[in-house]
Amino acid sequence: MKKYLLLFVIAIFVMSCSKKVEVKGKIAGSSPLERIEFVEASGVATLPLANFGIDKDGNFTGTFEAPKNGMYVINYAGKQNLIFLKGGQKLSISGNSTTFPNEYVVTGDAKSDNDFFQACQKFLTTYGQTLNIQQLTAGDEAAYVKAMQKIEADINKNIEENVKKFNPGKEVVEWKKIDARTAILNLLVNYEMTKKQMSGNNPSFKLAKVFTDYETKLQENKDTMIKTSPFYRQYLLTKMSADFQTFAQAKAQGKTDITTSELFNEFLKGKKEVSQIEKDYLLAFVMAQSDMHPQTPAASTDKIKKIIEEDIKDAAIKADLKKMLFTIGGFKIGDDAPEASLVKQDGKAYKLSENKGKPYMLVFYASWNPYIAEGTVPVLKEVVNFYKSKMNFVFVNLDDTKDQFTKTSNALLKGISGTNVYGDGGLNSDIAKKYGIYGFKLPSFIIVDKDGKVASRSFVNLGDQDLITILDKQTGLSAPKVDQGAQLQIDPSALQQAAPQVEKVPVEVK
Repeated sequence: MKKYLLLFVIAIFVMSCSKKVEVKGKIAGSSPLERIEFVEASGVATLPLANFGIDKDGNFTGTFEAPKNGMYVINYAGKQNLIFLKGGQKLSISGNSTTFPNEYVVTGDAKSDNDFFQACQKFLTTYGQTLNIQQLTAGDEAAYVKAMQKIEADINKNIEENVKKFNPGKEVVEWKKIDARTAILNLLVNYEMTKKQMSGNNPSFKLAKVFTDYETKLQENKDTMIKTSPFYRQYLLTKMSADFQTFAQAKAQGKTDITTSELFNEFLKGKKEVSQIEKDYLLAFVMAQSDMHPQTPAASTDKIKKIIEEDIKDAAIKADLKKMLFTIGGFKIGDDAPEASLVKQDGKAYKLSENKGKPYMLVFYASWNPYIAEGTVPVLKEVVNFYKSKMNFVFVNLDDTKDQFTKTSNALLKGISGTNVYGDGGLNSDIAKKYGIYGFKLPSFIIVDKDGKVASRSFVNLGDQDLITILDKQTGLSAPKVDQGAQLQIDPSALQQAAPQVEKVPVEVK
């Protein structure tokens, strides 16, 4: 009996510690080309945790590891919304393609939390329409604070009513209360900036004590707030913006190679009143938004790597930033191109090292990528035809199934010289993980030299002149000039999305 009791206790412990979320659902009217993604909302420089295909009937299913209990972003068809998830949950999500994910229904383990969350959000939308923030801003500090306190009380009253109605978990209730305080703080800082501008940015401008006391009261647990809410981080950055601009103008004068990340890092070092956890989150946000993108020069990337290594103290934030930097920039030139599990159409295993002795281009793609058929294939055919005598081409398919790989490669790449291979598991495959490939990064192109060394960063545009230069160097050929504007490829700015932003208007400004 004791043996079975012990096994039961172990099973319960494993379930409680599990970070895996099992999700399935149906989006009525959805296209099979659409995908649904889940991204951690509270992290920094976060990348999609899951990217699920949707079948012809609108069904999807899959699992992913949730780093923490909290809010996650649902991405679908260019639209975003939030959902509260916990590790170990099994849930179902349903909706209609015309309104999803703005509107959705959750059943299963996450139902009570998200019924509560959606009810609170619905109240905010309706309540916001009753407010005239511009009129309130015209008043003095005392009147504005009184109005904000009334808004805070009304929101908290609704939260408590929804707690009784839906019986959600403590974590989502705490998140909503932090969210309410953050909404008020952003209204306060907007008021402050407006009044300061009205004063002509007078250096002696000062807010009344009633205002600053209330602002301080709303931030009684700053470390929890900054870990939980990206909107609180935005508030802190807005508060710092004027001082930072003055600091940056003085420090950057006469310098042409200094990055925003360097300046902000130095600025934060002088802020003794700012905690280390605040510094880590804010610096990570600025780095991800300002200096971590495909166009960042190698010298600047090296500086960012040094800041991450030396000045970011939180291990999780450090790891997230490194992962994002690798996803955007790829391997260091000269690194060995790693082997990965690949299979050909006939089911035989394939090794990238089979190309040794000749340079090759890795082309990552999937059938559901909107650019591949019309934008990439015609240009790819020209590139292959021009360089194929001097280099190999390996087309790596990242569709969800091997059957889809066979159909896609036969249809899209017919007549194009090269080796067609499949990464089993698609975006969850061995090769996708090793080479930092995500859905927003398809199609993607990497050059490997004849010795099996990485010879280029990861490119998303076949017309990129840097890519053409590397191809010429590796082959000894000289390609004709390509009109970059003619290439229908990924917009590189898409790779700058460190943490997908969710449009959220807690109170509507009239």
